[in-house]
Amino acid sequence: MGGLVGVEIPDPVSVESVSAWSDEVDVVVIGAGMAGVSAALEARSTGANVLVLDAGGRLTCTSAMAGGHFYLGGGTEVQQETGWDDSPEAMADYLALMSPECDPAKIRAYADDSVEHFRWLESLGFRFNRSFYPHKAVVQPGTEGLSFTGNEKCLDVADVVKPVPRGHKVPVAGDTGGAALVVGLALDKLAEQGVEVRWETSATALVLDGDRVAGVTWKDLDGTGAIKAGAVVIAAGGFVLNREMLETHAPDLLAVESNGMALGNTYDDGLGIRMGQSVGGVADHLGEVFLTGPFYPPGEALRGIVVNKLGKRFVNEDSYHSRTSAFVFEQPDREAYLILDEATMVEPSYRFQPLVDGWDTVEEMEQALGIPAGALAATLDSYNEAAARGEDPEFRKAPEYLTPLDNGPWGAYDLTPGKCFYAGFSCGGLRVTVDGRLLREDGTTIPGAYAAGACASNIAVDGKGYASGIQLGEASYFGRRAGRTAARQD
Repeated sequence: MGGLVGVEIPDPVSVESVSAWSDEVDVVVIGAGMAGVSAALEARSTGANVLVLDAGGRLTCTSAMAGGHFYLGGGTEVQQETGWDDSPEAMADYLALMSPECDPAKIRAYADDSVEHFRWLESLGFRFNRSFYPHKAVVQPGTEGLSFTGNEKCLDVADVVKPVPRGHKVPVAGDTGGAALVVGLALDKLAEQGVEVRWETSATALVLDGDRVAGVTWKDLDGTGAIKAGAVVIAAGGFVLNREMLETHAPDLLAVESNGMALGNTYDDGLGIRMGQSVGGVADHLGEVFLTGPFYPPGEALRGIVVNKLGKRFVNEDSYHSRTSAFVFEQPDREAYLILDEATMVEPSYRFQPLVDGWDTVEEMEQALGIPAGALAATLDSYNEAAARGEDPEFRKAPEYLTPLDNGPWGAYDLTPGKCFYAGFSCGGLRVTVDGRLLREDGTTIPGAYAAGACASNIAVDGKGYASGIQLGEASYFGRRAGRTAARQD
């Protein structure tokens, strides 16, 4: 997006004040990330005349920085060919358990249409590998097409919903690059279909004709103008690079400033959200964030325990990394440590967590970490006794990661924000219907206004329930729905 910063909501422009239109189209899409290109493709497929505006250049979007997981299920070809039995019902049950505040209609639509959406993604010009990666990882290192990318295998979750992997990775090795491939292919499709993407062009305000959004004003390096449109789809990203909005809504993301990074690009300034608010839209879950400083891989690190400054455990260590991180941020003074003994000591592959030290006795470790005398010893005694039986009655860590930590010396990695490296992004956004229509506080829709992606509130509403691939999955899926509905203008 670019342009107005801070928390100020830009005034909408009345149609009467527009002296001339630079363009007249059926649908304007603001943003050329995963949500925007998906909306534009779907709108164009209905026969609409579409124009896309993007403040940056090709593939400067935040989507292009992602690792390339799409959270898909219900029985995709990858799931079937790797021997996993899934259904839309099971997928919806899992998402509802992880995102209880999400509109059930959105979860159900996303799950019901997941197989079709999987095929649509492949129609862009790539193919998910029909292979499964079984190990605990943030992103599988190779090009395996399927892995567990959430909390599906955590015992408290598996008691309710049968564990099924749904993290579909684009066939690009490594932690990044997969999503850029998909967005690039979508941009190529738009070019083939005659849809212009106008780069380095920032939307600045929405145009109102009565209570209907009828276009958008813009600026670029050469000037300004206004575009008349039957509908506007806001797909302009989140607000993780807007310090004032973070201070107001999501201060947890400021905690990573001294040692961490925002998962976003320069144009994640929240202007899309504020433009939606300018015409009566409301925003939900702006205080919810995704934060992570994963201490796995290797998966062996999960054999340790995570404790707070009081020496108490507070999470099952085999949780998805953002769930563990969310619990860290809730602890007293946000202090937390990963404790390992000589038999389990490994170095986290990403090296985000500094090694505090090693100690011959637990008592020495307590003193060095500032933990009350005897507190960590009591935690270890209780944990070790249960782990020797292959149990974890307090937090129910999976048996494969249970082993007594009774073989000194002991070491501690620091998980405390500021000492441990964390990354994060904003989760909240504009309140929309399942088809992306922008909603007022009273539940009525705002004619001509739609939103999708990181500036809309759909399924990815908090970090504890997040799974890798949900943001790209929902951006593309709900982007398509918004584009299709905007083109119909019904």
